Order: sequence, then C-alpha cells, then structure tokens
Amino acid sequence: MTTQTPVTIYPSLKDRVVLVTGGGSGIGEAIVRRFAVQGARVGFIDLKQAESEALVRELGGTGAEVRFERADITDIAALRAAIDRLRKALGPITVLVNNAAHDERHKTEDVTPEYWDQRIAVNLKHKFFAAQAVIPDMKAAGGGSIINFGSTSWMIGQGGMAAYTAAKSGILGLTRSLARDFGPFNIRVNAIAPGWIMTQRQIDLWLTPEGEKELMQRQCLKRKLVPDDVAKFAVFLASDEAGACTNQQYIVDGGWV
Repeated sequence: MTTQTPVTIYPSLKDRVVLVTGGGSGIGEAIVRRFAVQGARVGFIDLKQAESEALVRELGGTGAEVRFERADITDIAALRAAIDRLRKALGPITVLVNNAAHDERHKTEDVTPEYWDQRIAVNLKHKFFAAQAVIPDMKAAGGGSIINFGSTSWMIGQGGMAAYTAAKSGILGLTRSLARDFGPFNIRVNAIAPGWIMTQRQIDLWLTPEGEKELMQRQCLKRKLVPDDVAKFAVFLASDEAGACTNQQYIVDGGWV
C-alpha cells in the first residue's frame, strides 16, 4: 500500500528513533512509511519476513533509514532481544508505537485457558514489556512518546471475540497508568482506537456486502477508512506538535462510536 504525500512534515521527528511493532503490513506498514517520510530512523518488529524485507528495500531506496527485526512479540525474551538489536543499530528509542495485534474471531464456548492466555499475549502483554524496555531511553533523552493501539470493538459491544475485546479494553488502563507514572519524565503515553480500517486482511477475511452496508450506515463519514488515515494521526501524536497530549485515548473511526 503506497503512502500518500504527507500533508505536514514535523521537524521534531527528523532523526528521531522510532520503534513500531507489527510494522510489516496493514496499519503498521502505513505507520512505518509515514515515519520514514518524516526523516525518522525507523525500526520495526514483525513475523512476516518476506513482506518486511521488501518494505525495507523499498524505503531504503528512497534514502530512508529503516530496519527490520523478526521476532514473535508474544515471546518476551525475543521481543527484548529484537529491541536491543534495533537500539544498537539506530540509537536510543524515543518513540514507541505499540501496534501489533491479532483480531482472530472465537466463540466463547470454545475458548480454553491456553487460548485465552495466547490472545492476551498477542494483544496486550507485549505492549507493557515493549514500553518497559524503552522507558530508560526516554528518561535519558528527557522525554518520549508511547502510542498504544487499542480498538473501538469493545466500545461498540462487538461480539464473537471476547478475549480480543477484553485485551483491547485493557490497553486504555495500561495507557493511563503509564502516562501517570512517567509524565514527570516528559514521557507522553496515549492510545489510538481505530475503527474498521480497510487493511488487506480485513478486506480478505471480514468485509462483506452486508458489513459494508452497515459501515456506511453507522459511520458519519461515508467512505472506507484506510491504514494511512490512522498512520497520519500516529505521526502527529509522536511529534512535538502534540506536546501537551498525554493520558488520552483518541478514536479514529470516521464517527462510528
């Protein structure tokens, strides 16, 4: 997915080291692209080897500094090691975009304790430990920005994936706690709750004529939202232009909620 020409360039993001989890496709890919255009030094973590390497090659051809580390974010030791490698390559990390997640549908009756734990691991747990890993960098730098990705699914009472919506609602609590604890160090912590964003995964797996009809009925904006709609807002939140914004959740859903 090609990123459009940015409406705004934020000088404060030039050469800033940014870490994006789940940056190889979907919303994460759009975020990586946006930060690269800003002149940031971008590192991202993903499991998708081929797609991620292709993204690095493409952006590297434009002169952007982008690096990829393959790791399973549910393996906290592997996550920490990948962050360490990116830090050594790019420098201290002062922007963290906790984007990685997986919205697998599931019936409540079929959920086992092991499956529940895995859903929490892939949608919530790693966000805490990624933040824990970069907070020392941000303290030493005199500040930073952490952006945790939630979802509007729990706000609209979406069914069919209770473990996912439970994890996503927990992101708001995590965000507000970290914002309170680390605000004295000028570390800003916010959450973005996307609505139904038309990633390729959503189009392939979930978009139906009935779903599209409901989308157009419920959204105030009568168009499909794309990953770049969210990426542009994430870049703003990371910049110094959002220097007074912390402890908040921002909804990017075209006016559904």
